[in-house]
Amino acid sequence: MRVFLETERLLLRQFTEADVDDLFALYDDPEVMRFLNGGKPANRAEIIGHDLPAFLGYYERFPGYGFWAAIEKTTGAFLGWFHFRPLRGHRTDDPELGYRLNRSSWGKGYATEGSLALLEKGFTELGAQRVWAGTMAVNLGSRRVMEKIGMRHIRTFHEEFDDPIPGTEEGEVEYAITLEEWRARLTG
Repeated sequence: MRVFLETERLLLRQFTEADVDDLFALYDDPEVMRFLNGGKPANRAEIIGHDLPAFLGYYERFPGYGFWAAIEKTTGAFLGWFHFRPLRGHRTDDPELGYRLNRSSWGKGYATEGSLALLEKGFTELGAQRVWAGTMAVNLGSRRVMEKIGMRHIRTFHEEFDDPIPGTEEGEVEYAITLEEWRARLTG
């Protein structure tokens, strides 16, 4: 197991091909996917042929960045994942932070704990100057996590989707925190 990061309660480790079943269970939960695809059932073939290879490819292309399986330290349970990655067209010092956790782990502070640890690693070890995150405007749970970790609302915007899901009409939001803002939170 290649551990990327450890917190008080979490291990963030590299994905392996053995994680297919856990990813399928995560993606097949309609509540987990509500703000991503409207809660449609997961497609195992897509996870095997697209998602997992994309996760594994990050480790070689962008050292220090990628998708990380979130494991509860005391039980070894798969909780979901975090990502910390530069998007195509973005600089590597402007990575995106994201997370997708199973429903049983909601409301327990795991998203905040993992996100704070990734911010620290990004700003202290990976050279990040700014970290951003996005979600649907109606996804209040994710927005609260972004605010708890010190991110501020940057903008609300609207995108066109071929198959819009409920809430799309409210738009998408972007949150961000800069290195200077992160340092100020540590000393303030």
